Amino acid sequence: METQNTNSQSKLARTKSSLLRCSSPTNRSSIHSLGSVNEDEFYDVEKLDKKKKKNGNKKNKKKRGFDSGSGSGSIRFVAAPILGFFSGCSLFFYVFYFFYIGSVGPTSENVLLILIFVAVALYLVNRNKRVIHRSVSVLKHSWDGNLKRLGFSSKGSEKPVQWFIGETGSADKEKVKVKENGTRKEGVECYSNGDFYEGEFHGGKCNGSGVYHYFGSGRYEGDWVDGKYDGYGIESWARGSRYKGCYRQGLRHGYGVYRFYTGDSYSGEWCNGQSHGFGVQSCSDGSCYVGEFKFGVKHGLGCYQFRNGDKYTGEYFGDKIHGFGVYHFANGHCYEGAWHEGRRQGYGVYSFRNGDRKHGEWDGGVLRQSLPPQTHAVLTSVQAARRTAENAVNLLRNDEQVNKAVTAANRAATAARVAAVKAVQNRMGGKFCNDQV
Repeated sequence: METQNTNSQSKLARTKSSLLRCSSPTNRSSIHSLGSVNEDEFYDVEKLDKKKKKNGNKKNKKKRGFDSGSGSGSIRFVAAPILGFFSGCSLFFYVFYFFYIGSVGPTSENVLLILIFVAVALYLVNRNKRVIHRSVSVLKHSWDGNLKRLGFSSKGSEKPVQWFIGETGSADKEKVKVKENGTRKEGVECYSNGDFYEGEFHGGKCNGSGVYHYFGSGRYEGDWVDGKYDGYGIESWARGSRYKGCYRQGLRHGYGVYRFYTGDSYSGEWCNGQSHGFGVQSCSDGSCYVGEFKFGVKHGLGCYQFRNGDKYTGEYFGDKIHGFGVYHFANGHCYEGAWHEGRRQGYGVYSFRNGDRKHGEWDGGVLRQSLPPQTHAVLTSVQAARRTAENAVNLLRNDEQVNKAVTAANRAATAARVAAVKAVQNRMGGKFCNDQV
């Protein structure tokens, strides 16, 4: 089984048992809103435009009375005529009303003069509408710029753009753009060791469906809960090994099939990342074991078909033949009795293909003491071996559960690939989210 060592302890890492460690939490940060950014760009264009005019006619600008080196000169240049116009009109109306109308009293001639004054003022305003609009815009941009320099915002209702940054303290990680999808969001998260994740996020962690790519060593496609493999999925390695089945808390747990790049395979039950329970182990050399496992090794009842044609049916302990069992040799010989760590040990019977038999007590695979066939100890041992072999053959298989787990893993992997495509599209489209992940 392949392993992957990463440089950072906070990244997902493959180990012999778990193949995964949970990712660390994420941070967020905000930048200026898009509206503010656009306003700054517009204001900069205005300054560049005025600067070109200023360089072309510097002497005339000095005569107009503004500082050629200041950014506010263009504002005063545009706004000065408008302000002067309205100030003159206001002063004329003030003098006319208080010195003429106030002394004479309101008459039809006075009302007519006021209407004429209003009409002239409206006419002049209409003629200079573009200049007035430009002046108001420049004044507004100047006011917004001053507020931003002081730390205030002129648009209180606008929310800042949020970016999903990744892990705490990872300055070399790329920023991630995510899109809302109910309570989950599709996004992309990259790591300094070359790994990256594409899929759904929730609560700052990988949640839902997604694909995790290990740099140069393989990937995982399937379900996620709180940053760990959880549910159904497919895990594959660069050399060709692949697992399809169930996960829990980042470990293979439940039913699944693991196919090694060498051609070996295990199909059956898993517990905390190891084969545990009933399973079928097939090897590329033709050998096969069908039986019980415990913490990754053969333990309990099982049947082993050896590549040379031999077959053993009986008890295992710690990955070795141990207890009572029946061993059929490819040449026709057979042994029924007790075993100890892979060797004939205790009472048993060895039958030859020509019909001859040896009864007695064995030690280290060698007959130490020959006994009569009807010896009670020998008969008891042979009966126990035959009964154990029969129980091993009749073990309840779980092929149906394994097939269902593989089907569910294929569906979960398909959903993960769809979520990964959406995440990449969101990132390329430059879409943001406006609330915390």
